[in-house]
Amino acid sequence: MAQAHPQASPSSTTSNLTRIDGKSGGRRHFRYFDYAMAAFVAILLLSNLIGAAKLTTVEGWTFGAGILFFPVSYVLGDVLTEVYGYANARRCVWVGFFALIFMAFMSFVVVAMPPSADWGCAASADPLLADVVSATNPGTVCQSTYVSVFGSTWRIVAASVVAFWAGEFVNSYVMAKMKVWTKGRHMWMRTIGSTVFGQAMDSAIFYPVAFLGVWTGQSILVVMLTNWALKVLWEAVLTPLTYLVVGWLKAREGVDVFDDNLDFSPFAKTDAV
Repeated sequence: MAQAHPQASPSSTTSNLTRIDGKSGGRRHFRYFDYAMAAFVAILLLSNLIGAAKLTTVEGWTFGAGILFFPVSYVLGDVLTEVYGYANARRCVWVGFFALIFMAFMSFVVVAMPPSADWGCAASADPLLADVVSATNPGTVCQSTYVSVFGSTWRIVAASVVAFWAGEFVNSYVMAKMKVWTKGRHMWMRTIGSTVFGQAMDSAIFYPVAFLGVWTGQSILVVMLTNWALKVLWEAVLTPLTYLVVGWLKAREGVDVFDDNLDFSPFAKTDAV
């Protein structure tokens, strides 16, 4: 196990952090890592479950509502890599990956189950749907609205899961490598730079896999570039908050992880002490 040695961290507002390498960081128990991972997975699932289903128009500009919150998972990915190192960020990506798969499986099962005719919901009590309810039953209306929110095609689910996996690993890899190259300086450059590449990978996989043959090639390209730019911009806007969270966590964990001695394969394992 590599020996930790005290060293001032250029990337932190504190000057009494102990620098450790990536393998040591992967083996270390951190006070707040579990909370950070829980927040990462929660935002990932909620942004895909709630935000992805709604298309909204604000001031004549139409976009998917999920774009407001999904990029926050990339911000947390940056925080995890910066504070806890690539090995721990890799663990979080895998946890998020399997959580997305379970969410998709659960959605398919629950949506496919036949509705009760007496099932009541907000839609079945809506006066606008009174004629439909009287001609069928409340359950039919509720099932239709339920499917519209929680139902999804296998292509979109597969695209979402694979794009997240690849995009987050690229994001963490670039973030970790840039930290070593810059000797821990210019964190804003690392967070934005890693998002540029990570979100590019995410968008380049998601939109073609989900919509090729459904949308025109031009529409896919326009939406892909627009959403990529908006996500990168959102990352830049949240940079001050990222600095605050990273500084707070590093001060309490007492270490600064530099991944200069680590296997960056997504499938590598960090051996226990």
